[in-house]
Amino acid sequence: MSSTTASDANGYWYPGIPDREPARAVLKALREYRAAEQEMRQRIRNDLNINEKDLQALHYLMHAYQHGNALGPTDLSRLMSISTASTTALIDRLVGSGHVERQIHPTDRRALKLVPTDKSHVDMQTSLQRFHERMMDIASSLSPKDANVVTRFLLALTETVDQEPQAPWNSVPIAGPS
Repeated sequence: MSSTTASDANGYWYPGIPDREPARAVLKALREYRAAEQEMRQRIRNDLNINEKDLQALHYLMHAYQHGNALGPTDLSRLMSISTASTTALIDRLVGSGHVERQIHPTDRRALKLVPTDKSHVDMQTSLQRFHERMMDIASSLSPKDANVVTRFLLALTETVDQEPQAPWNSVPIAGPS
C-alpha cells in the first residue's frame, strides 16, 4: 500500500474540491511567479558573476547607500545572520569582483564602511531595469480596485508566511513505493 498526499497534477497539496479550484489556480500562478523570479535571480547572479549570498549582501549595501547610510562588516553580518569569518570572505569576494569598496568610516577611523561601486550600480540597473519596467507596466494595467485586491491578498499571504513556524520536514507525508 502506498502512502498518499493531497498532491495532484498541479503540484499543490490541496484535495480537488471543486469550489476551491479558483483558489488553487491563484496559488499555482503564485508558485509559477516565484519559480520565474528565482530563475531571474539566477540570471542576475550569472550576469554579475556572484552567488546568492553575495547578491543578498549587495542588496543590503545598495539599499543602505540609497538611503544615505553605510553598513559596516558587523552590520552586514547581523543582517545576514552569518559569522564574522563568513562575512569577511563575502566582503573579499565583493571587493575582488569590483562590486564593493572598503572605506574608512568618516567619524570612526577604526571602523570600515562598505560602499557599492559605480560598476555595481550600473550592473544591477542593467540587469534589473527592463524587468522592473515590465513589472510596473503590468501592475499599472490594474484598475485601482484590482490593485487593492491584489495588494491585500499579497500582504495577507506575507503575514501568514511570517507568522508560520518552520515545520520539521519529517512531518510532511511522502509517498513511498507501492
